[in-house]
Amino acid sequence: MKKMLIAAVVLLLAAAGAWSWYALRSNGEAVRYRLAKIERGPIEIAVAASGTLNAVSTVQVAAPIPGQVKEIYADYNTPVNKGQVIARLEATPYELRVNQARTDLDAAQGAVAALRSGLEAEQADLGRADAAVAAAERDAERKRALADKGFISAAELGKARAATEAARESRDALQAQMKRNERQLAQAGAVLKQREAALRQTQAALERTFIRAPVDGTVILRNVDAGQTVTTGPQAGALFTIAQDLREMRLEAALDAGDATRVRAGMSASFTVDAFPRRSFSGEVREIREPPQKGEGSAAYALVISAPNPDLALLPGMSARMRIVLESRAEALKVPNAALSWRRAPEPGAHLWVLEDGAPNPLLVRTGISDGTSTEVVQSPLPAGAEVIVGTITRAAR
Repeated sequence: MKKMLIAAVVLLLAAAGAWSWYALRSNGEAVRYRLAKIERGPIEIAVAASGTLNAVSTVQVAAPIPGQVKEIYADYNTPVNKGQVIARLEATPYELRVNQARTDLDAAQGAVAALRSGLEAEQADLGRADAAVAAAERDAERKRALADKGFISAAELGKARAATEAARESRDALQAQMKRNERQLAQAGAVLKQREAALRQTQAALERTFIRAPVDGTVILRNVDAGQTVTTGPQAGALFTIAQDLREMRLEAALDAGDATRVRAGMSASFTVDAFPRRSFSGEVREIREPPQKGEGSAAYALVISAPNPDLALLPGMSARMRIVLESRAEALKVPNAALSWRRAPEPGAHLWVLEDGAPNPLLVRTGISDGTSTEVVQSPLPAGAEVIVGTITRAAR
């Protein structure tokens, strides 16, 4: 009766496929062996890690001048062109400064124009004064000759000489006045240059109320809202972050030392993101950065993977789960790892256990790569489909 029961159990489990059970009687207990088939199929060694997608190159946009944000023209994922206005500060104070600078400049230009006009008139007056001096000198010389001959009195000669001296004094006074006015013109010219510079500065400040994109790209971060007051300086922070080109992304992950030593630049990688759980993206290892980042009792190496993003499906900040295949076999004989660790063999080396006449029997094999679940068998007397022992379940016999 017991033999019939054992046969029935064996037949029932064999019909189930790859897994079967074999029952024996031992010291009042029924021992059932869990069996698995040697399979032929793919096996690979891979490194897995989680990471974050980032843009390859980003530019931070800070406030060029302090002020209150009046309008926001760009938001997350907004494509922008170099020079495009992405925000505007309240411009009224800067417009008032520009208007005042223009008024001051107009006044300075008027002062320069008036001084130049006055100097031009004085230059004409100086020409006439020079002519008057020359005429007076000629008259005094003529009268001196006449006085020497006794044709005119000494008094008349004295009058001629006095007229000459008066003409010279008038000309000298005019020249002195012109020099003073020339100095004033130079000063007014300097003031004019200052006012022109002041206008340029206020106009430049007004232009800086327009916050512009410094590069072509996509806005990936906005840290400002309309109505917010912004400042400048090292502690001010960025208002926007622009990714220059999202068609190429960078996946950054952390690897422990054991995995990092097996990964090399140029290796292919695949990864998935939560937004597209059924889609696999590809990439290539660019570098493993040293030194490692040390934590509590461990060290992690930063792994950088470049990933093409032609359809812009990937966005900065997305979490990704990546795999790097280190070694693979397309058509390998493989067994569950439990088949190699079920029982210690009587001799060194890897062994598989098979049932022969109802009893476990070890067979020496040579193994290859393992993915942590299955192991490649590169040399074995067993073919694909053969069953090997992977475990037992013992319970009281009925």
